[in-house]
Amino acid sequence: MTKSEILENLNGSFSLLEKDLNALPEELFTKCMGGKARTVADIIFEIIEVNDHVGATIRGEVPPAWPYEGWVTAPSDFGIKDVVIAGILASRDRFVGGVEAMSEEELNGTVQTERGESTRASRCRFIALHNWYHSGQLNFIQSLAGDDKWNW
Repeated sequence: MTKSEILENLNGSFSLLEKDLNALPEELFTKCMGGKARTVADIIFEIIEVNDHVGATIRGEVPPAWPYEGWVTAPSDFGIKDVVIAGILASRDRFVGGVEAMSEEELNGTVQTERGESTRASRCRFIALHNWYHSGQLNFIQSLAGDDKWNW
């Protein structure tokens, strides 16, 4: 994969998340649909944690052990729409900034992950897919709340 393709995928996925979040009303950020579903804040907090974990890996650092068992939930102070959006944008800047600083050769080089050897490009593709996956969950929450508009 070329560096340009990697950055296009990453930036596209973060752009969709940002648009989805901006379209959601404030009260949905901490609302648990059906009494069991994760909140918007929980989903975005998980994305940030995963981005930071994978970001450390592609920088050649050994990330700390994953501290969560089961679903990741957001801390209580991470439920305000502006805070959540600022958090994902800061995460985007850290992750994409790290990728931008790498050469194409580095991006296609290998790293060790918790599941074995992978390329940095593959880990970047995972981040884009992870963002898109959760963007779909945000769209579903949006529709459950009665909003069927296309916000992209």
